[in-house]
Amino acid sequence: MNPSERYKELTKTIRYHMDRYYNQDDPQITDHEYDQLMQELKTLEKEHPAWITPDSPTQRVGGAAKREAGVLVRHNVPMLSLQDVFSKEEVTEFVNDMKEQLEEAEFVVEYKIDGLSLALRYEDGVLKLAETRGDGINFGEDVTANAKVIKDVKKKLKQPLPYLEVRGEVYMTNEDFEKVNARQELAGKRVFANPRNCAAGTLRQLDTSVTKERGLSMFVFNIQQVRGGTFETHTQGYEYLKKQGIPVIEDYRICHTAEEVWDAICAIGENRGKLPYDIDGAVVKLNRIADREKLGATSKVPKWAVAYKYPPEEKEAKILDIEVSVGRTGRITPTAIFEPVRLCGTTVSRATLHNQDFIDQLDVGIGDYVKVYKSGEIIPKIREVLKEKREAGVKRYHLPDTCPVCGTKTVREKDTADIRCPSPDCPSQIERKIINFVSRDAMDLKGFGTVYIEELVRRGFIRNIADIFVLKDHRSQLIEEGIIGKEKNTDKLLNAIEQAKQRDACQLLTGFGIPNVGKAAAKAVMKHFGTIEHLASASVEQLTQVPDIGTVSAECIRSFFADASNQEMLKRLQDEGVNMARIEQAGASERFAGMTFVITGTLPGLERKQAAEMIEQNGGKVSGSVSKKTTYLLAGENAGSKLAKAKDLGVQVISEAQLLEMTAVQQD
Repeated sequence: MNPSERYKELTKTIRYHMDRYYNQDDPQITDHEYDQLMQELKTLEKEHPAWITPDSPTQRVGGAAKREAGVLVRHNVPMLSLQDVFSKEEVTEFVNDMKEQLEEAEFVVEYKIDGLSLALRYEDGVLKLAETRGDGINFGEDVTANAKVIKDVKKKLKQPLPYLEVRGEVYMTNEDFEKVNARQELAGKRVFANPRNCAAGTLRQLDTSVTKERGLSMFVFNIQQVRGGTFETHTQGYEYLKKQGIPVIEDYRICHTAEEVWDAICAIGENRGKLPYDIDGAVVKLNRIADREKLGATSKVPKWAVAYKYPPEEKEAKILDIEVSVGRTGRITPTAIFEPVRLCGTTVSRATLHNQDFIDQLDVGIGDYVKVYKSGEIIPKIREVLKEKREAGVKRYHLPDTCPVCGTKTVREKDTADIRCPSPDCPSQIERKIINFVSRDAMDLKGFGTVYIEELVRRGFIRNIADIFVLKDHRSQLIEEGIIGKEKNTDKLLNAIEQAKQRDACQLLTGFGIPNVGKAAAKAVMKHFGTIEHLASASVEQLTQVPDIGTVSAECIRSFFADASNQEMLKRLQDEGVNMARIEQAGASERFAGMTFVITGTLPGLERKQAAEMIEQNGGKVSGSVSKKTTYLLAGENAGSKLAKAKDLGVQVISEAQLLEMTAVQQD
């Protein structure tokens, strides 16, 4: 391939991976692999400067600002990226260059946190706006509501200034990340690939309660702009921020020579495996603000700082065994057990092999020698099999065709690489089903926590959903063994279970956890059939007559009710007096039948969930995006792009007051 063709190919490839990283929070290659591609592109552009265009990946800062994630806001100060360096020679060159241009240049070396960049604007000491990096130059996304529930974000400063803008990194500790993925797995939802992806997705989603629950953290690494005060140095700014209770980058070092800077970088590298969060390098920046202002920036990076990227650490290890486990969703997951090796400061001996496709791609078997590395400096992964070291008799591993927990023949899901145990009675899946059943969107059994569920399943009190409603028969034993607590706590939960028998059948159907049947679909189905009994006898053809229920969902419903074990469970629920019919809510109507609403912005009196419930109670449907099919856009403050799109399409825009008036007229 000639250089011109390679340049075009590289540009296309890097743009794709930039989109996966910045916009979709779902990278498909490692940071090191991305850096190598970018370095190759920079080399080609250095050799052929005429090829450089304004939209080249080397000239761009980040991704695109997402209108759907929040209202777009214009940056007061561009949120630029940093120039990457990969060797001691490049670090020394940068330091010497600074020393040549400046008198007595002083440097700060600090961690480069692997997270999502966020700027905070304070006016008279009060937090007014939080914005993401977006495109880095012009626009970011307003995520103020989510930022306010992050514990490290101060909403009010102790020593206010007329205006202060700071920039930091929103991240997730490894402990919090593991907790989130555990909850995702229990709920049968997709797990996150790494803490950075989880933090980015959490900050950009629209439900602040989710943001708060996931426990994001933030370090501030720069004062972007200040009015009404001055800071002569970066570290002086840090001292001010510390007094406000704002966490800043930890363990930073002040250096004056290239050797001191390199020693600080090495110290960070040695310590990175011991940190409770991920870092993806070390930052070297000038300390004096006047020096920074003198040097300025290019269109993409400041001239007064660089980011050193550590080479990925790899070790050779021999696979001793491959363990197979069954997740709470029934997914079969193989894990390689290898000789312990030291990586990034910790000893590792296990790495997931994901699925059979991944095993086939690696061509890995028990007894093979492999290269092990840490993705994001924390998650052990296998990069490749050392085929030249393969011993006689070692063969590619194949997953068993039966579930290792219950012995049921496994199945491969259509159009996926996942192999699952299909048995509804498999103990590995019971916990997830119960957790879904008692969740807020289903039966809303408050106080029935994960710890209780795990213990009740482990001890055999719960084997399926119906067992929840006979726990009252084991009251004495539950109290005696302290599974839920003492008498008061046990009775509190048993009473909550008794009250849950009167829940709407829509909630019951949601709680069954039928694939492709969520809360909205359950409401639509129960509105059409009225009772679980009628639904259970419905054909696929009858089910597809329900609005928004397609063939896939219909087949899932039919399959669920045709299963003998589920039929037995339903009979037990009926025997225990669990409500099986849709409950007509007071004030319900068909006022909005056939209408589709979209809700955007901050409503003055209602939460979005309340507004959605009001619309659905009156027969309407709530959608997440504006289209020609949208009947009304319910708009609050900071409505953003959805408001503009609604106007372009001629969609009628209403306020909260108008919605309340429309429902009140019907109720009168």
